[in-house]
Amino acid sequence: MTTQIDNDQITELAEMFNLLGEPSRLKIILACLDEEQSVSAIKEKAKLSQSLASHHLRLLKAARLMKSRKEGKQVFYSVADEHIACVLRDMVDHVAEEGDHG
Repeated sequence: MTTQIDNDQITELAEMFNLLGEPSRLKIILACLDEEQSVSAIKEKAKLSQSLASHHLRLLKAARLMKSRKEGKQVFYSVADEHIACVLRDMVDHVAEEGDHG
């Protein structure tokens, strides 16, 4: 059974995939896949400057791929929900599979 979505939802989905197509943003979201991370930890794991990490995080949050939680002056980010986490885990598993790729 194919899920039916309208044109606005197709556009939103395409924009999400477009955002994930940029390696730095993908590194950020993968860094937060299993547990929330501080902005400082994210920038270290993704090897990005503070300003670039913050820019990418704003885009990912606006697209509802990430969510944030503030604790004092520190902000922590995590994957928005289990749907996003499952898609990313499945894709990571797919590219990590050994065997015939042709």
